[in-house]
This record gives sequence, C-alpha cells and structure tokens, in this order.
Amino acid sequence: MIRHLVLFKLNEGVARDEARVAAGVKAFRELDGLVPELRFWECAWNITDRPIAYDFAINSAVEDADALKRYLEHPAHRAAAAQWREFATWVIADYPF
Repeated sequence: MIRHLVLFKLNEGVARDEARVAAGVKAFRELDGLVPELRFWECAWNITDRPIAYDFAINSAVEDADALKRYLEHPAHRAAAAQWREFATWVIADYPF
C-alpha cells in the first residue's frame, strides 16, 4: 500500500469560506467512492492555529504505484486539483506502508 498525503496552504488573502474554496473542498470530498483506486480517503480542515500549520489535508491510500498513477490521472482528481491551483499551494508525500 502507498500512503498519499497532501497538505494545502491557502494563498495570502484567501478565506476558507470563499465560494471557490468551498467548491474545491466539495470536489475533493466527492473523490471518495468515485475513484476506484482509493482504498482509504479522508480530507479535512486543520483545527490548529499555528504559523507553521497548513490549512487543509488529504490522507489517502492506494494499492501500489500503478494505482497512484491512475488516481493522479483520474479526470475527477485532475479537476479538483485544478480548482485548488487557483487559491492554494501544497506539499505532497507518498510512501509505502
């Protein structure tokens, strides 16, 4: 299995309650059950208020490297990520477990 972690930081001046942010969150939440490669899926807002903290997180798992590639190329994933490119930056870690 491969864990796929993504931490998002909203760009300066972007608020969680903006319509475009809400649409981006909805797009990611809808991936659960939509993308067959996903074996585990959760996403949520960070609840701590620290300067080094990121704002939103995705914690997911896929079977192997091929499944990760298919997930990343899935049209619904690409569309969701494209929305987030408009208002956030992120870091990613993929590792076997």
